[in-house]
Amino acid sequence: MQSDENMNKNENNKDEEFQEYYNEDKKKKTAKLIIIFLIVFALIFCGVYFGIQIYDKHINEPPSSTTAPTTVSETQQKIENPIDFDSLQSANNEIYAYIKVDDTNVDHPIVQSATDDEFYLRHTAEDKSWSASGAVYTESVNTKTFNDRVTVIYGHNGYGDTFFTTLHRFEKEDFFNSHPYFYIYTPEKKLTYQIISAFKYDDRHIMNSFNFADTVQFLEFEQYILNPSSALKNVRTELDKEVNEDSKIVVLSTCITNQKSSRYLVCGVLVKDEQTY
Repeated sequence: MQSDENMNKNENNKDEEFQEYYNEDKKKKTAKLIIIFLIVFALIFCGVYFGIQIYDKHINEPPSSTTAPTTVSETQQKIENPIDFDSLQSANNEIYAYIKVDDTNVDHPIVQSATDDEFYLRHTAEDKSWSASGAVYTESVNTKTFNDRVTVIYGHNGYGDTFFTTLHRFEKEDFFNSHPYFYIYTPEKKLTYQIISAFKYDDRHIMNSFNFADTVQFLEFEQYILNPSSALKNVRTELDKEVNEDSKIVVLSTCITNQKSSRYLVCGVLVKDEQTY
């Protein structure tokens, strides 16, 4: 009987030892799982944290000088500007541009008076001195950016072959056909205009007669210069670019000898805008 009791005690002791071993082993496994979890969590946290730091650094860094530019203005190569604007503007700070028309004597600075639209009718661009032949100029209704839909540039006719007198060469069809462009320089740009038409017009003030902010009126004016009603005209039918509501038009306006109520217009559309140095 006693041996049975001893056996039961031994069995109970074994069960208790097994249970203690099992509990201890379970605690160790649980501790290992917690440690593994903490390590994995720490690794994930570090990965996310350093990933954010690297991303922020990449975003805030200026682009590398070896990175290919993505816009036309960034990739455009500057060309040399042949006009010495520093010298011209040191004599008259109202000189803001320069115009050249091949095989004519149109090779002049462009001015705009800050106070009087008629000033340069009788004053030179070079030093503002009085002169009957005046200068090549624009009026204050136009900006000096050539970003207006229509810019009108004025120059006298009839003072020898000076200023805009030689624009009348465009009355001849052969000359018109062989001279498709004129050029305007600013201190920063060379603007190339393709000549759409050259024709006799009335003496209305173009900038005051049309509201070019109104797209309908602007398009109507464009259609007119594309096909003027004048008997004295030359028109270019093949153009480098389509003329539309985004076009920039420059009109060169001068008188016609002995015809006070008429003007001769040479109209160009901007086809190239180049940066200069």
